[in-house]
Amino acid sequence: MAMQDDLTTAPPPAARPAWWVRMLIGRSPRRTLLRLCVWVGLTLVLFRVIFVPVRVEGISMLPTYRDGSINLVYRWAYKWSPPKRGDVVAVKLAGAETANVMFLKRIIGLPGERIAIKSGVVFINGKPLAEPYLRFPRAPWNVPEKRIKPRHYYVIGDNRQMPSGLHIFGETKDFKIVGKVLF
Repeated sequence: MAMQDDLTTAPPPAARPAWWVRMLIGRSPRRTLLRLCVWVGLTLVLFRVIFVPVRVEGISMLPTYRDGSINLVYRWAYKWSPPKRGDVVAVKLAGAETANVMFLKRIIGLPGERIAIKSGVVFINGKPLAEPYLRFPRAPWNVPEKRIKPRHYYVIGDNRQMPSGLHIFGETKDFKIVGKVLF
């Protein structure tokens, strides 16, 4: 009888890991490590190749983008089509050491167009440009008419109440446009 009792008794259950270990690692540590590596790889590709997070510093794009806000720039926006008037883009600074040092500006002039600013009003090919995104009164900026070179775009910030001397704007080469700002 004693032998029969030994065969019918089950071995003691294995100790279960703590709940936080199960939540963090799951049932299979190998699968969890593989998932983690895939997520890290996807995140790196997503935020280094396709999107670039940028932080706004300054007030040249007020009220559209506020100082200190973080925005995403879509790098592939202009791979299949050229930039359009009204797009807010990230522009590389001349001589910038890192890729994340950029200006956020709005495209108002396209290649081959004539552009002028008279008393704060932008003229494209002699006609005033409708700019519904401007919320502040315009300072009386004056820029003589000029033709935009091929493969160049004219960019400017939305905060035009600032004196023009405190604002960085003008023509930029197409390859300096990093991408379109999504939000």
